[in-house]
Amino acid sequence: MDARDYRDTVHLPRTDFPMRASLAEREPAQVAAWEKSKLYEQLIEQSRATGKFVFHDGPPYANGSIHQGHFLNKILKDIVGKIANMSGKACDIVPGWDCHGLPIELQVDKQLGAKKRELTGSQFRKACRAYAETQVDAQRREFARLGIFMRWDQPYLTMSYGYEAQTVRELASLTRKGALYRRKRPVHWCPRDATALAEAEVEYAPHKSPSIYVKFDVAEMSSLLADVPQLAGNKLALAIWTTTPWTIPANLAITVNPEIDYVVYELGGQGVVVARDLLNHFLSECAPEQLAVGLPEDGKRVLRDHTKVLAHLKGSQLAGLKYRHPLMDRISPVVLGEHPTTEAGTGLVHTAPGHGEDDYQMGLKYGLPIFAPVDSYGKFTAEAGLSLLGKKIWDANPEIVELLAAAGALLNAGGKAGQIEHSYPHCWRCKQPVIFRATDQWWIALDQELELPGLGRTSIRKAALGAVDGIADAGGFIPAWGKDRIRGMVEGRPDWCISRQRQWGVPIPVGYCHACREPLVSADAMEFVASWFEKEGADAWFDRPLSELLPADSKCTKCGGVEFDKETDILDVWFDSGSSFAAVLASGRWPGLSAPADLYLEGSDQHRGWFMSSLMIGIGTRGQAPYKSCLTHGFVVAEDGRKMSKSLGNYVDPQAALKKYGAEVFRLWVASSDYRDDVRLSNNILDQLSEGYRKIRNTLRYCLSQCFDFNPATDSVHDDELEPIDRFALSRFEQYRREVVAAYDRYEFHRVYHATVDLCATDLSAFYFDVLKDRTYCSGKAWRERRAAQTVIHKIGQDLCRLLAPIASFTTEEAWQHLPKPRPESVFLAGLPRDEQKLDQDLLDQFEVLRAARAQVNLELEKQRAAKVFGKSNEAEVALTLRSPDEDEHAILRQFGEARLADLFIVGKVTLTLVKSEQPGIEVTAQRSPHKSCERCWRALAEVGADPQHPNLCARCVRAVSEAR
Repeated sequence: MDARDYRDTVHLPRTDFPMRASLAEREPAQVAAWEKSKLYEQLIEQSRATGKFVFHDGPPYANGSIHQGHFLNKILKDIVGKIANMSGKACDIVPGWDCHGLPIELQVDKQLGAKKRELTGSQFRKACRAYAETQVDAQRREFARLGIFMRWDQPYLTMSYGYEAQTVRELASLTRKGALYRRKRPVHWCPRDATALAEAEVEYAPHKSPSIYVKFDVAEMSSLLADVPQLAGNKLALAIWTTTPWTIPANLAITVNPEIDYVVYELGGQGVVVARDLLNHFLSECAPEQLAVGLPEDGKRVLRDHTKVLAHLKGSQLAGLKYRHPLMDRISPVVLGEHPTTEAGTGLVHTAPGHGEDDYQMGLKYGLPIFAPVDSYGKFTAEAGLSLLGKKIWDANPEIVELLAAAGALLNAGGKAGQIEHSYPHCWRCKQPVIFRATDQWWIALDQELELPGLGRTSIRKAALGAVDGIADAGGFIPAWGKDRIRGMVEGRPDWCISRQRQWGVPIPVGYCHACREPLVSADAMEFVASWFEKEGADAWFDRPLSELLPADSKCTKCGGVEFDKETDILDVWFDSGSSFAAVLASGRWPGLSAPADLYLEGSDQHRGWFMSSLMIGIGTRGQAPYKSCLTHGFVVAEDGRKMSKSLGNYVDPQAALKKYGAEVFRLWVASSDYRDDVRLSNNILDQLSEGYRKIRNTLRYCLSQCFDFNPATDSVHDDELEPIDRFALSRFEQYRREVVAAYDRYEFHRVYHATVDLCATDLSAFYFDVLKDRTYCSGKAWRERRAAQTVIHKIGQDLCRLLAPIASFTTEEAWQHLPKPRPESVFLAGLPRDEQKLDQDLLDQFEVLRAARAQVNLELEKQRAAKVFGKSNEAEVALTLRSPDEDEHAILRQFGEARLADLFIVGKVTLTLVKSEQPGIEVTAQRSPHKSCERCWRALAEVGADPQHPNLCARCVRAVSEAR
């Protein structure tokens, strides 16, 4: 028999599982196959009998193609859902979309152009609905393309009739408890979009503002002279600092802190009141000539003339002072508050109750008007005076500064405004600076005591804080710092402004008495309106007469009138989305869902967004949070940690990258990232992940290629018949399996990816598979040692697919279809392997020693190969000299035996020699074997040629060839 015939007896690997993934080409077909087989429905049904895990999908906004943030968010959710379902907990994820609000209005405006003027309000809202539907359909296809399992054919939409009705019912529930009120108070206001903004719709970004110090002359100081008589005969002024000159016309008070120490400093012929700790800084900005340089070693500026400090006083002594507005014929009071500090400015706060929350609270406390002479587009109204009517506030800043300078009230050195760059609130949509502006809005009271279900008399804020603490105590914030983040926001936020001045959304179903303008705030009326919405949607409010939408017996509580006009404001879209637990989880439409959810998962910005709004509505209507745990992830940033930008050249186009790399590499990107921090993305990162993916794919391919003639039902070998290295591989894989399952349970997916790459590259490909090749290729087809290897390889391949299916969904499903039958139809139906197998730690420890010796031998083999002593390692003979003071030092190597060591090192022969020495260690020598190499297995052995019928084969190969005939 010649060498060619011998080749036919070698069991070379064979599989149809391609080495080249071609992900971008193959993945869409796999998505279609999953949809056709209704695999997701099968998976849920299979898990339903053993448990349930309620995971609620937060609604992305239905506008535009999905971006990197969507990729991260939805893939994370998909991994969580697949883990739950493959663990025997039915996790029915109903995807949702936020469909109302300004961005859609703006897009429809843009599309319609001049045609919008020809449309009625009803026609415009229908155009908004139609646009939202197209966006939902487009995003749904894009999400499904990523291999994400959700009920794509049964999503929830905030614009669906039933959802809009439930949103109103949630408002009715809060109204019934007395939480809804209407009041004029400041809100974040976007002058460009002419609407109030929610806390979650405000972003902070660097902004340059004027920096001015203004003096307000004291008009009445008799109360102060009684305490500080040395000021008699002095003119007095109060110094304030502001970065919003445009609010000066609305100044109605100056607030001082009663606990702060103030000084009266002589400046420009009068005493100016400034916080003592801020005096030097104040003078450096307004009168630097009053300061001298201190000692060279400290470089501080000190007062030139201490006699100019006319008096020291407490803030409490300033109460009752009256001052004159520098530009208006107005006398206003000094009031006491806790918010003035000595961190910046002067310690005295210019107070305009219509333009700030702290200012507003001072206004309520002291009975000041809530005065805001600015319209919805950021232009001054006639009330502002000073010939400012119709001017934009930003444009008016320089003019007001000039007026102050002309009036002698500007204290800045040189008579010119300074400039400061600081973090300033901007609109999240148009990215323009926003303002605080007092307007009549609808609010949810957070501090008013209400009767809350199961909690008795308490406020929504207190109950929400208690709920946050309870969730945290149960370990429900992932990562744990999420508790402090949302708790701080619950503590610090003002009452919830829920009204918006737009058209596309759920209306606030309130009528105003036509006779006296008293609002009809009735929970019963809202429930009645909700019944209309259930049938016709929120458009009914705009399209039908109010007489049909309100109960027949509706009367004004103030004058008894029966005619009402409609409220035109709509609800904050965060109220829409925050009601999702009621409209989706508790609706009964999806039997697998219920409230509260086991998990909400969103970006870290949702602590003040969806997590917050859902919490407030849940507490206010049901007395409990709608979720048991919250998992948050960071934002997607460039590889250098900066924000992605096309202009910076660090932008990754997700759609183009999807076509290049395929969805699987993006799934690995999500899984490999520690999402608890910002997640970095670049083409370089995707290239690196492609390398990691190839290691995983090649590992699966090798497993499949070794099982081409293996029937698990008839060919599997019992553990007792396995070789030590096979038992090592099973123990190592069990160690890996436990690590993966524990990481899944803790939502630490990055540990799974890194553990998998390490297993595939280091333990399997570079070690176990490498050592096995001789045994699996050259043994007889049904020999125990070959079937033992196949048994282990099959288990590793099968369970690796099952463990990685939540992450590498496309590849594991593809590989699963190439595994020997019998097997479930899909890898997802096989579930996660959670039954603990034997983990032999002693064996793992032994193989640490053996692998270390192998690494040492490989170094010597490589050295001799480079020297051309031999070509292949199986042509070599290796001698190990074991030096130790006692026989136990190298017991593991000796017990493993020379024959097994030859297999482990992939050489022809190994010789062990024990030498007693006080300096323990191993010496390795390698030389070319003097013996002929077997033409079938290529090992150089003394026995080659012993059989005259096969003079070029070793004894093992003679036996294998004979059986193969």
